[in-house]
Amino acid sequence: MRGTEFSELKAFAAIVEEGSFVRAAARLRISPPALSQTIRGLEERVGVRLLNRTTRSASPTAAGETLFARLAPAFSELEGAVADAHASRDRPAGSLRINIPRTAAMRFIAPILGDFQRAYPDIALTVIIDDMLTDIVEGRFDAGIRLGERLEKDMVAVKLSEDLQMAAVAAPAYLENRTIPRHPQELHQHRCINFQWPGGGNIYRWEFARGRRALEIAVNGGLTVNDTELMIRAALDGVGVAYMLDYQVRPWIEAGKLIRFLEAWSPRFPGFYLYHTSSRQVPPALRAFIDFLLARR
Repeated sequence: MRGTEFSELKAFAAIVEEGSFVRAAARLRISPPALSQTIRGLEERVGVRLLNRTTRSASPTAAGETLFARLAPAFSELEGAVADAHASRDRPAGSLRINIPRTAAMRFIAPILGDFQRAYPDIALTVIIDDMLTDIVEGRFDAGIRLGERLEKDMVAVKLSEDLQMAAVAAPAYLENRTIPRHPQELHQHRCINFQWPGGGNIYRWEFARGRRALEIAVNGGLTVNDTELMIRAALDGVGVAYMLDYQVRPWIEAGKLIRFLEAWSPRFPGFYLYHTSSRQVPPALRAFIDFLLARR
């Protein structure tokens, strides 16, 4: 097979997997017009239309589906062969794509980025901040990090943190002339900072539990955010009560800038895990990344 033919087939597979010329072009690091020209060349060579195109998406025709079904296993074998070749090197190399929510990125990834790049200069690391629970297989990521309660059961998971707990907090200035809540229902008497899930999702209902009793509270307040850093800043500024992961606000609690309450009602749950798909062999770049994280958590 000539190099041009291989490039055409690789481009075709990328479009089918991404469902879009634009996303496939970004993945292949070429322009959308160049990708369109490549596909036209492939279709002219095989003599049949392979893709149905719209302005926003692309999907395979019946002939395209048949071709992709044959190509996918072949490309998987090729990627495995390249991974095996890398495994024989003294120093791990290759590309590594990680999908991770912002809170976990700031806690686990940001502190090690420089040291990891210096330790493994031949690994091209891509970190995508994403709070949308993207499917790492569909998104062609090598691994992801998320809370244990949100892991798919068929994933290989590596625990990165201790179990976590929620924390209700407010600034001393806010609480100065107010009664500190002793029961979650008393939050209705306070201004609370609401959190909206990214992507225009629902407003988070604050979850509490004590023994066998559990309840969810739809709190009221004049501020809604979709970023935890902004929520912390608002709480520090006396805007109202915030409810978030305890480790995120622990430094300000210890410094006396935030006061914690309702701790007995704040539930614990599994912490953060790095996860990846099950395979016969973990790629060397991913293995190096996991080991590096575990050594510095």
